[in-house]
Amino acid sequence: MSEALKWYVIRVVSGQEKKIKSYLETEVEREKLQEYITQILIPSEKVYEMRNGKKRVRERNFFPGYVLVQADLNHGEAKHVVTSIPGVIGFLGDGAGTSKVPVPLREKEINRIMGKVEEVDDLEAKLDTPFIVGETIKVMDGPFSGFTGTIEEVFEERKKLNVMVKIFGRNTPVELNYMQVEKED
Repeated sequence: MSEALKWYVIRVVSGQEKKIKSYLETEVEREKLQEYITQILIPSEKVYEMRNGKKRVRERNFFPGYVLVQADLNHGEAKHVVTSIPGVIGFLGDGAGTSKVPVPLREKEINRIMGKVEEVDDLEAKLDTPFIVGETIKVMDGPFSGFTGTIEEVFEERKKLNVMVKIFGRNTPVELNYMQVEKED
């Protein structure tokens, strides 16, 4: 890997990160700049969420409005290609003027970001909506499906809840996992 390759942060229109990444990859290939712009990354994580009793997986950006690029900006065309993509506001750290040189990320920062991305890939995706003691939930799965209850305890590390469910007029403690319940609206 070239010593001149460094990681830079590009400010982009929020919500258009994937489209901008796609445009940029196409433009890099068209202009034959693969050796000057080697990687384009949108740091994101997969999160589970319960919607209408169904478990859905979606991707959530760590840094909405930002895209990471590994590039050698000593090659004049590389910087121009990046900044000319529609939706790109500019490089983070280059000030207001276009003549200033963008500031690359420090090794420590990029390792932390990359570590976070890899850590999420290694672990099971986490639930987006944590539960709170005292909150009312609806049981969506298992023998108590259809019952509502109140959260008594939350076990974040095991992804379980102790819930007080009213069965035949009596409060009964039940241990359920996150995927068996849904927040009551």
